[in-house]
Amino acid sequence: MFLFDEVDFVQTQNLPLGDLWYFLPFGYLLTILIETPILLLGLSTKISIKQRFLCGVWLTACTYPIVVLVLPTVLQGEPRSLYLAVAETFAPVAECLLFWLAFRGREIEWVRSFIAIVIANLASFGVGELLNHYGWFGLF
Repeated sequence: MFLFDEVDFVQTQNLPLGDLWYFLPFGYLLTILIETPILLLGLSTKISIKQRFLCGVWLTACTYPIVVLVLPTVLQGEPRSLYLAVAETFAPVAECLLFWLAFRGREIEWVRSFIAIVIANLASFGVGELLNHYGWFGLF
């Protein structure tokens, strides 16, 4: 038995696709509000503030639809723990790869930047879990 399987959360991977489309813009905005300040502070200082801000919006825009629309569809009916493991591994790994592709060839602090991306994803996951626990997602 996995930790999250018995929790009485709204399990996004089991919601109808129409509900997930409805939730997408709200969740995306919340996610960038959480992740962007972390990226502004944590990404390499050799990247301009404007670029760091755009990374907060762009990286989430690339991964969030997959986490919210694609993975729930693919993992429909599977345990919540599997969905969380796949989604919460996919997002930071994909965002680190996209960040590297965008800034490769530049002399920046890669480890610092990758750590910031992972922390930003963990923070948005944690806030999402807290909101889920207190029934915020029940508004949708």
